[in-house]
Amino acid sequence: MPTAPLGETTMLKWALIFLVVAVIAGALGFSGVARGAATISRVLFGIFLVVFVIFILLALMAGELIF
Repeated sequence: MPTAPLGETTMLKWALIFLVVAVIAGALGFSGVARGAATISRVLFGIFLVVFVIFILLALMAGELIF
């Protein structure tokens, strides 16, 4: 089973870390910190999603099944 490239998993890991920071900061009432962490998390997850879709399209165009 092929694994994801290192850059993709690292970006997803950071997106999830910032998501957890945003949730905890929001629960504790730090609205500025929560807003900043949520924005960073959203941006990193968006970048991860775009890179993932590009890799899927490249694999399908190359004729390789990656699932």
